[in-house]
Amino acid sequence: MKGIIYAFLGGICITLQGVVNSRISQDIGILQTITITHFTAFILASFILLFVRDGSYTQIKKVKLPYLFAGAFGLVIIINEVTAIQSIGVTLTMAVLLTVQIVMAFLIDAKGLFGLKKQKLYVPQFIGIGMMITGILIMQW
Repeated sequence: MKGIIYAFLGGICITLQGVVNSRISQDIGILQTITITHFTAFILASFILLFVRDGSYTQIKKVKLPYLFAGAFGLVIIINEVTAIQSIGVTLTMAVLLTVQIVMAFLIDAKGLFGLKKQKLYVPQFIGIGMMITGILIMQW
C-alpha cells in the first residue's frame, strides 16, 4: 500500500510540474524554466538531506558512471513535456507520457535491463497497453 501512495503522489506531482513548467516557460523560456526547476529541487533535496540520513556519498564509486547522469533525463523530460503541453494540452500529453512510460517499463522488465530481474509479461498486460493506445487515439479524434 505504501508504494501505491508514493506512486499516486508522484503522479500528481508529475502532472503539476508539467503544467507549472509550461506556464513558467511561456514567460521566461524553456531552458530558464529548467534551470529554476532543477535549482529549486536541489535546494529542497539539500534541505531534506539535513534531516533524513538514509545513505552515504562515500559509496558513490560503486555507481556505474552512466547512471550518475540520470538527472540529465530531467532536462529532456521538461523540454518535451512543456512543448507537448503547449502543443496538444495537458490531458493528451499525460496520456501519451503514461502510456510510453508503461511500454518502457515493460521493455525494461522483459529484458531485465539495468540489472533488474527479468519479468514475464502476460497477455492481459499487452491488452492493457493496447487499450491505452486506443484511448489516446480516441482522445485525439
